[in-house]
Amino acid sequence: MKPLKMFFLAATCMVAMATTAQQPQSKGQMNAQKLATTLYLIENFYVDTANIDKVTEDAIIAALKELDPHSAYISKKDVEKANEPLVGSFEGIGVTFQLIRDTITVISPVAGGPSEKVGIMAGDQFIKIDGEEAVGKKVDNEYVQKHLRGKKGTKVTVSVKRGNDKELLDFEIIRDKIPLNSINAAYMIDKHVGYIKLDRFAQESTQEFKDAFARLKSQGMESLIFDLRGNTGGYLNTAIELVDQFITEDKLIVFTEGIRSPRQEWRSTKDGLYTTGKLVVLIDEGSASASEILSGAVQDHDRGVVIGRRSFGKGLVQRPFNLPDGAQIRLTTSRYHTPSGRCIQRPYENGVEDYAKEMTKRLEHGEYFHADSIHFPDSLKYKTDGGRTVYGGGGIMPDIFIPIDTAYNSKLYTNLVRKGALNRFTTDYGLKHRDDIKAQYGSFENFNKDFVVGQDLVDGLKAAATEAKVEWNDEQFARSEKFLLLQIKALIARNVWETQQYYQVMASIDTGIQKALEVLGNEKSYKKVLKGK
Repeated sequence: MKPLKMFFLAATCMVAMATTAQQPQSKGQMNAQKLATTLYLIENFYVDTANIDKVTEDAIIAALKELDPHSAYISKKDVEKANEPLVGSFEGIGVTFQLIRDTITVISPVAGGPSEKVGIMAGDQFIKIDGEEAVGKKVDNEYVQKHLRGKKGTKVTVSVKRGNDKELLDFEIIRDKIPLNSINAAYMIDKHVGYIKLDRFAQESTQEFKDAFARLKSQGMESLIFDLRGNTGGYLNTAIELVDQFITEDKLIVFTEGIRSPRQEWRSTKDGLYTTGKLVVLIDEGSASASEILSGAVQDHDRGVVIGRRSFGKGLVQRPFNLPDGAQIRLTTSRYHTPSGRCIQRPYENGVEDYAKEMTKRLEHGEYFHADSIHFPDSLKYKTDGGRTVYGGGGIMPDIFIPIDTAYNSKLYTNLVRKGALNRFTTDYGLKHRDDIKAQYGSFENFNKDFVVGQDLVDGLKAAATEAKVEWNDEQFARSEKFLLLQIKALIARNVWETQQYYQVMASIDTGIQKALEVLGNEKSYKKVLKGK
C-alpha cells in the first residue's frame, strides 16, 4: 500500500476511534484528516499526474511562511548541507579553490589536508577528475562538490596542469575530514590591541577563540576588538560559551520564552578568559541571532563598547524536528531576550515579504548614515547594569554609531565585483607572481608596508574589465580609487598568503576598526561610553 494511503487511513482511523469513544475531535485531529484527505484526493482523482511529493513540500513551506520569517522546511538532501558550516568540518580533498574561466584553480591546499600531503600546490588547475575532463561550462560549484567531496577514505584521481608544464601531473588523493574554521582573522593590530573576526558561531568556535586568544595574549595583547560584522549567527550554546569568556561569574547571559516554552536562562561561569580587559565588539546590519546575543550581553553588563550600526534583529529560536523521510522542519518555539529583558527580534506582523525589505527600508530612512534617523519609543527603554539607557524593539543599537562607508559605492566598483573582473584579475596576478612576491618581500609584514599598487596593475584591471564587458569610467574610478587600490592589494595578499591577510590590509581604511582603536587608546573616552555620560 502506498505511504500516502496508509497515512490517510491512519488519520481516518484515528478520528474514527476518537468518535467511537465519544470524545470531541480536536483541531489537530481535524486538520490532520483534512490535509491527508486533500493529498489523497489529489493523488487519486486529479485530472493529470501530480508530483505528490512536491505538492506536500510546497504545502509545508507555505504553511511555515504564514507563521514567521525564520521557521523553515529543509528537504532531506539539504539537511546535511545546511548543518555543515556549523558542524565545522566536511569530508573531501582539502583545497580552497576558485572557478577561473571554467577551470578549477587551487588557491591554496588546506594545511595538513590530503591534497597538501600528496603535493597539490597553489595555482594547480584540475583538468581531469577520475579520467573525466573537468573543464568547461558544466563545471560549477555543484560539480566540484559532487566530484571532489566524498566519504573519508575514498579515493579520487586528479590530473593537474602546473605552470607552463605541457604534461599533466596525476595525483591520487585519499579523502579525509577537512576542518572549516569559523575565525577568519586573529592578529595584533598594534603592540597592545588584538583583533579577532568571527564568521559564524560554529561547533568548534569556542576552542578556536581560546586558541586565538592565547596566541594574541602571548604577543602582548591588552585590549581586544571582537568583530561580528556580517556574522549571521549559529549555535546558541556557542554564543553562550563565548559570552562566558567576557563576563564574570553568575551573570545572566540570555533567556528564552515562548507560549509553549517556559522561560529558560543561561548564566556565566567562573571560567572566563577575558573578564576585565578593554573590549570593543563590532556589529552591523548583517550581525544576527548569536551575534546579537553576545553583543547584547556585553552591552547590558557594561562589559565593553559596542561600535557599528544596528544589528539585524533576529531573535527567534528555531528547534529542529525530523520528518519521517529525513527532511526537517526548523520551527520557531521561543524568543531570545538580552539580560536587561530586551527582545532581540524585530517586528514581522506585516508579513514575510515586508520583513525581507527591512534593509532597503533602513537605507531609505537614512539609518545607515545617521544615528538620529532611528527613533525608539519610551516603552522600549531598558537599563544596563550601570544604569545606561538601551532600547529594545529589534536588533542591538551600538553605543557608538559608524555610518556605512560609501567610498566603494560606485557603479564601476559594483560591476567589477558583480561580473568577477576584480576577483579574476587579482587571483591571476597572485598565482602568477606568488613566488616572486614572497622572494621580494620575504614576509607579509614587509609586503603590507612596501607593496604599492601602481599604474601597471590599474591597466591590468582595465583589461580585465574590458574582457568582462565592464565599461570603465574614470570619474567613478576616481571616486572609489583609494578603496579599490587597497582592495587589489588585499586580494593579492589573500591569494599569496591567507584570508587573514586580506583583513590586515583593509584595516587601515576600516572605519569601524579605526574608531575602535581610537576608543581603546583613550582610557577616559572608553570609561565615559560605559558610564553613559
